[in-house]
Amino acid sequence: MSKSVIFVCWGNICRSPMAADVAAQEAAEQGHELDISSAGVSREEIGNGIDPRAARTLREHGYEVRPHTAHQITAEEIADADLVIGMEQLHLDRMRQICGGELDTDKVKLLTDFDPEAIPGSGVDDPWYGGQDGFTDTLSAIESAMPGVLDRLR
Repeated sequence: MSKSVIFVCWGNICRSPMAADVAAQEAAEQGHELDISSAGVSREEIGNGIDPRAARTLREHGYEVRPHTAHQITAEEIADADLVIGMEQLHLDRMRQICGGELDTDKVKLLTDFDPEAIPGSGVDDPWYGGQDGFTDTLSAIESAMPGVLDRLR
């Protein structure tokens, strides 16, 4: 049975689908079979696709943009996943609320926890509020953490 990872951000249209697409491509290239998905902690973007700026950034850097529909993460998804990765501490806090106050801190982590160069607890800023450069910065943060994420799932 393959291991599962869920990437989580606020609305599930920028950071988390970007991370899922990068993870899917890198895992495939390395021959790892993983169940990779993404979700948001809010209901604001339910049903929407990936932000066009996020999709453009992925394509410009050689990544495939997989079909995507935003949804809110559930307590069941969190419980069933092998690894749940939030982009900011706020996302971990919201997941704790969704789960009724308890989170398994061994499997619910920040993306930057997997980047040895990142400041502990720093998180990945939301690019939605800015221009295209923010999406490039987000992709860079995702790429820096991905080796650690995939190592954890092996």
